[in-house]
Amino acid sequence: MGSFVEDLWSSVFTPGPTPSLLIATNVTFAALQVLLLALLLATYSIHFVVLSILSAALWWSINWFAQELRQVQAQEAPTETQELRGGSTKPPGPLDSTDSDTETEVVKEKSKATAATGVAAGAAPATASASATLQPPVEPQARKRLSVSGDSSGYHSTDSEWEKVDDNNGP
Repeated sequence: MGSFVEDLWSSVFTPGPTPSLLIATNVTFAALQVLLLALLLATYSIHFVVLSILSAALWWSINWFAQELRQVQAQEAPTETQELRGGSTKPPGPLDSTDSDTETEVVKEKSKATAATGVAAGAAPATASASATLQPPVEPQARKRLSVSGDSSGYHSTDSEWEKVDDNNGP
């Protein structure tokens, strides 16, 4: 039992679903289902049926996610060992294709094209939008917001406002 608790504690800090963490999760959800069944039998409340259904759905989804994650890790394991042996260092996936339309890749392609034509890489093309160049729009001058009370000093005191109210409601 002590070994399981130590494994469980270390699995909390280990990425991915570890066997001890999945066992603890399944035991906990099973205990919750038993408790909800006992409360249902004791109170005959529909709330415990609904809670049991929600708990069962969450229990199933956690196990489904852990299974899918294990399958993905099993598929990636051969590619990682191939890369360690001296294979391709390029990351797999959509970065290898030229079909992507993300802004980052478009900006990189434009900067490569401008560097190839002799234009400075830092200069943005005239047709690029503000979001593509990732530069904030330039405002000519910041404007000061007008005060509501008519006081242009920018200092607003709650006490002075109360004094104004007291002066208006005088004796």
